[in-house]
Amino acid sequence: MRPFGNTNKNIGVRKLTQPTGENGAHFKPVTRSNSLAKRGASAKPLDKENTKETADATLSMSNLSVKDPDTAEQKQTEPQSYSTAMLPAEVTDIDALDRGNVFLCSQYAKEIYNYLAELELQYPIRPNFLANNCEVTASMRSILVNWLVQVHAKFNLLQETLYLTIAVLDRYLQAASVSRTKLQLVGLTAMFIAAKYEEMYSPDISDYIYISDNSCTKSDIIKMEMTMLKALDFSLGRPLPVHFLRRASKAGDVPLTVHAMAKYLMELTVTDYGMAHIRPSLIAATSLWLSMKILDSGKWTTDLTYYGRYTMKEMEPVASKMCKLVISASSGSRRVIYNKYKSAKFESISCRPELLSQLVRDLAAKP
Repeated sequence: MRPFGNTNKNIGVRKLTQPTGENGAHFKPVTRSNSLAKRGASAKPLDKENTKETADATLSMSNLSVKDPDTAEQKQTEPQSYSTAMLPAEVTDIDALDRGNVFLCSQYAKEIYNYLAELELQYPIRPNFLANNCEVTASMRSILVNWLVQVHAKFNLLQETLYLTIAVLDRYLQAASVSRTKLQLVGLTAMFIAAKYEEMYSPDISDYIYISDNSCTKSDIIKMEMTMLKALDFSLGRPLPVHFLRRASKAGDVPLTVHAMAKYLMELTVTDYGMAHIRPSLIAATSLWLSMKILDSGKWTTDLTYYGRYTMKEMEPVASKMCKLVISASSGSRRVIYNKYKSAKFESISCRPELLSQLVRDLAAKP
C-alpha cells in the first residue's frame, strides 16, 4: 500500500471572497442587526397603547415558572420485580444482596420458585401408584433405587441427576405397566435420560451397559428411552427436592452441617415407596426443619415459613416418617445411603450421635 505522505500538499484550498452583485458591490452577511437596520426606515414606531400591552404580556410571562426535569427534585426509586413489591413487610428479601450477580437471576428468583411450585401440581405422583402394576412391587422398587444410588455414586453425577432419575422412574411406573424382567432396564434408562438432561458430560451408553453387567444392549436402552419419553410426553421439568432445599437453606442462612444433614434426610426418602407421592417442596422443607431441630440450630422463622412454603404443623407428619427411616438407615436396603453419607465428603453426617437421640425416637413413635 502506498503511503499517503503529506496530505496538505495534495489538497488545494480556495480563498473565500465576499460575494458581489451585478454592480460589483459587496454583499453584507445577513445578520439580525443588519436585518433590523434595513427595516428601520420603513418600520413604524409602536404607539403607547401597543407598548403598554407588550409590557404587560412580558410581565405576565415572567411570573410563570417551569420546572426543569434535570434540576427538579425527583424521588429516585430502584426498579423492583413484581414479587419483590408484593413481599410481606415482615419477610426479608433474601435476593437483595444478589442484585449485582447476573448468574443468580435475583430479579426473577421469586417468580421462578413460584413457577416450580405450580409444576409440582402439574406432574404429581399418586399415592400407591404401583397398585395397577401386576409384577412390580414396592420392595422391588426399593432394591432398584438402592442400586441406582450406587450407580450414581460410581459415575460421580450431580445430585439433580439422582432426583430426576427417581422422578422419571416413578412417573413412568405410574403411567405404564412394566414387567419384572424389564425393571432394571427402565431404571437404567431413567438415569440415562436424567444424565443427558442435567449433566454437562453424561456417561456414554456403553458405560451403562457395562455397569449393568451386560444385561441389556445399546438397542435396548435406545428403544426404552423412546418408549419412556413418549409415555411422559417428553416433559422432564418436574421440580426436584434439592431445588427447594437450597432456597430454604439460603432463607435460613443455616450452617453447612445443617444443610448436609438435610440432604441426608432428604435422600433417605427416595428409597421409601410410601413417601414417593409427597411433594418435593414439602420433602425439602421438612428435611431442613428436622435437621435444624436435631442439631438444635435455630428456629423455623417467618422467613423460613415464607420461602420454605410450609408451617411446622404441616411438616410434622412427614418428619415422623423421616425419623423412622433414620432409625433403620444403618441396616437393610437403606444402608447404601447411610454408607454414602458416612464418608468425609459429606462430613460423616450419618454417624452423628444426634440422629439416635430421644428426640428422633419420639418423633418416629408418632403416627
